[in-house]
Amino acid sequence: MSRRPELAERRCPVVERGREQYGIVIDAGSSRSTLFVYKWPSSRENNTGIVSQHSSCRVKGSGISGYANNPGNAGRSLKTCLEQALHDIPESSHKQTPLYLGATAGMRLLTDSKAEENVLTAVADTMRSYRFDFRGAKVLTGQEEGLFGWVTVNYLQENFIKYNWIGQWIKPRKRTVGAMDFGGASTQLTFETTKSMENPNSLMVLKLYEHEYKVYTHSYLCYGRDQVMKKVMFQMMKKQQFGPQVMNPCMPTGYQTNRTLGFIYNSPCIKEERPTNISDSSIVTFIGSSNPTKCKNYLQEIFDFQSCNFSKCSFNGIYQPRLTGDFMAFSAFYYTINFLKTTLKKDITTPHELEEAAKSICGDSIEQLREKAPTVKIERLVDYCTTSLYIHILTIEGYKFNNETFKNISFQLKAGDTEVGWALGYMLNLTNIMPAEQVYLHKSQAMEAWAVLIVLFIVVVVMGVVILLCSIHRKPTDNAV
Repeated sequence: MSRRPELAERRCPVVERGREQYGIVIDAGSSRSTLFVYKWPSSRENNTGIVSQHSSCRVKGSGISGYANNPGNAGRSLKTCLEQALHDIPESSHKQTPLYLGATAGMRLLTDSKAEENVLTAVADTMRSYRFDFRGAKVLTGQEEGLFGWVTVNYLQENFIKYNWIGQWIKPRKRTVGAMDFGGASTQLTFETTKSMENPNSLMVLKLYEHEYKVYTHSYLCYGRDQVMKKVMFQMMKKQQFGPQVMNPCMPTGYQTNRTLGFIYNSPCIKEERPTNISDSSIVTFIGSSNPTKCKNYLQEIFDFQSCNFSKCSFNGIYQPRLTGDFMAFSAFYYTINFLKTTLKKDITTPHELEEAAKSICGDSIEQLREKAPTVKIERLVDYCTTSLYIHILTIEGYKFNNETFKNISFQLKAGDTEVGWALGYMLNLTNIMPAEQVYLHKSQAMEAWAVLIVLFIVVVVMGVVILLCSIHRKPTDNAV
């Protein structure tokens, strides 16, 4: 059966201006955490408003899942950004500011449930010690992550509801935009569909502002950026007989890096058995060879494009209906495409242009890459070949975008001043920012009363003008008599 998340039906009030209110969401991703402060103009009476990003703070260190063996540090890592939030939000609003933490694929990858519990307890204890209204720390499911990203995109695009020039909420019922998220441990594809679903588990039904939305969403765990890197490294090691030195065609010539076996094998995404004679502390040296063709071949090996028990699938036997409408791609999608466009000074509007741009980066030596992108950190620079080719394979061979539909993808970091991601959609769901029904009734009656008064005023004015004109018209006649 399809699932209906807890997004209650709301109606549309007129907004009254009041003091600003705030909300905080900590996006605890697999590789890092980011604290977002949102604000909206609101009165105590209606508790509605247009939400925008007030500030953000990137937490230093790894994501909270990286502290599984030392959970206390997970909580301590958040303190600097929580202190920053105290300064960013007026002191008079601290106690009324809801504070949430949502953890994503990094925590979903933890196989030890006790470790997960300990990490969440540690971060909750830290968050509870601040003067905000702490409302919980939880691990989001993959579908929740995808769905809330979709809600964020369409809320910011004003596809659900819009605040018009006379101070009313209106429901434009525009076509919604699909959401494509690419994080460190997973990637999500979410879009509205009118087609019947062959796999009901992929269907989420939302009712927002008297409209029902049937949304397809799927989260591909282990297909985020960091986990893809590990999966590809494993494929290279396997093909090259687990030797101490491995040629890496996805890295630039002139660059090499050392990795321990534990770095690769301790990921739950590497399911194959390791050689018995190799320990976690064993060092493998990866040597760059700048070969885009071989790099692409390794990347394609981490996908299964053959298995499918439905009429159509993306990859790994996952059902996916036909793509419809426009899409917004964010997170690592944006960073990678933006790197290609700024470094190569070329637009990327077709699958061919994306592939050619990726091949260009993959064919460069480390010296050439440094010359083209001198400000990019070296550890990030050497990974752009892999992520560029991966995005091409994922979008074209995986999600089935083609020459026509690829043009419908907009690669964005922000919508307005607000960063795109699941965090805003999550807060919209868990707070009462969305207009409430009883306020709608009250405000609508108020507007109707004003409308009646205005009409009566116009009628009185018109009648007065008519009487005046009639009296003027009669005066010459009286004089003639």
